[in-house]
Amino acid sequence: MRTAEQQVARTRRLAQVWDAALRIPGTPFAIGLDPLLGLVPGVGDALGAGLALWIVLQAARLGASASTLLQMLGNVAIDALIGAIPVAGDVFDFAWKANLRNVALLERHVADPTAARRASILWLTAIGGTLVLLLAGVIVLGVMALRAVLRIL
Repeated sequence: MRTAEQQVARTRRLAQVWDAALRIPGTPFAIGLDPLLGLVPGVGDALGAGLALWIVLQAARLGASASTLLQMLGNVAIDALIGAIPVAGDVFDFAWKANLRNVALLERHVADPTAARRASILWLTAIGGTLVLLLAGVIVLGVMALRAVLRIL
């Protein structure tokens, strides 16, 4: 049986390949498989979501708190929602790196579960606010699109 540290290291390696496998020469930036596969409609996003949820499952198996798991799911949701937007979503995937963010949360939990729980509650509030703003933006765009269609008719 693997120790928690070994499981976290394995999860980190997988997230690294998915989010930052190739360093872009002459820059501090790296790109992984996620934004590249995201260019393939549907398939890339589905594979990315599957891996992201596996990382959350690993965190649950290692005893991460509910607030940490919710924060991780928030990262996955933001990645999936914005990542689904053609082209802009792929650029977002390049910068957001949800898997590496989630592995960092997992590492924080393994190192100090109490402090990780407190920090997660603050982030949950921020992510919740972001999701509300995204939803509001979608509603506003929908209303604007509906108005434009009605003007044409």
